[in-house]
Amino acid sequence: MKNKVVIVGGGMVGAAAAVSLARAGCAVTLIEQAPIDAQQVLDDDSIDIRVSAINRFSERLLDSLGAMPLLRATRAAPYHRLTAFESGNNVLSFDKEEVNATHLGHIVENKLIQASLWQQFADLPITVKAFAKPAKAVRFVAEHVVLEYDSETLSADLLIAADGGRSHIRQLANIGVTGWQYQQHCMGILIKLDAPQQLETWQQFKPSGPVALLPMSAPYANLIWYDEGTKLQQLSQLSPDSLKAAITAHFPPLPGDFEVLQSAVFPLARQHANHYFKNRVVLVGDAAHTINPLAGQGVNLGFKDVDALTRSLDLTDIGAELGLKSYARKRRGDNLLMMSMMDACYFGFSNQLKPLQQLRELVLKVANKAGPLKAQVLKHAMGD
Repeated sequence: MKNKVVIVGGGMVGAAAAVSLARAGCAVTLIEQAPIDAQQVLDDDSIDIRVSAINRFSERLLDSLGAMPLLRATRAAPYHRLTAFESGNNVLSFDKEEVNATHLGHIVENKLIQASLWQQFADLPITVKAFAKPAKAVRFVAEHVVLEYDSETLSADLLIAADGGRSHIRQLANIGVTGWQYQQHCMGILIKLDAPQQLETWQQFKPSGPVALLPMSAPYANLIWYDEGTKLQQLSQLSPDSLKAAITAHFPPLPGDFEVLQSAVFPLARQHANHYFKNRVVLVGDAAHTINPLAGQGVNLGFKDVDALTRSLDLTDIGAELGLKSYARKRRGDNLLMMSMMDACYFGFSNQLKPLQQLRELVLKVANKAGPLKAQVLKHAMGD
């Protein structure tokens, strides 16, 4: 008899978990409040302001799940160079040539990643359900986990929470979290850029917070602006022309003229679940960890969760504690390390103390000439 798995949350990570476990032989029920028509999304020409910088590990996973070929055929934009700098003289640059790679990763709209995974459902033992209200309770009965809704009760061998940073399933399972809100917020700005396809993604560290360019499939790009929340909310109320003027004054020169199409502001938080599983409930993606999006690593960590979970589970009893412990051991430390590294960058470059400024300049200069060590850091970031 097939293992029964219920996954709550059909976003990028939840959909990847559904495809991965269905291909491993499980019968999967995916619960998603807003089911999508995958083909319609893939055919849609409208551009999503929400993008992810997927690294090569994530690409390999998406290839194995059948999703990456669809993304390459739509609007996945490869980038060849990644640059970080504080001023014009202190630049840390990573290039595909340094690791003999064809590219470092892709910038892809989140909705396309999700749709490319949902497109795989038709050929797999995956049932999609939507409920009008959230689940009422999670109960454990013998060797099963029971998920109660107003209209239906579902029983499974394993329940996966992939329902985001405010995970309702995590709360029902009484798994606590540790974390905090950052002082800054982040604004994403979708622009139409009058320039050829850009192959470099860059980030500049400023006293008020970083700014970045994520090159999407031409002619589009995504600008990232970190700053105090009230200021960004005020900027988001400006007309497109006025916001363009503010961008021109605050950002380094862009590679061409541009038009502001859309913007959105969101708060920044760090959050880490105290446990990655409890009985037969396991957390993946943002339900387990939310990270400062400074380097766009959030979804890559979630895809690593999916890969580790699939490899760790005992398919004779998918909810067995030994497999879940193995998953937690593999992922908790790696996620914590990445969260801490992002915080070190965030706080280190936001501080204007003179000794720290001098240390940053030294670090950037040394890092850019570190040779083999620099290549190893780049490979880690790429997921290789």
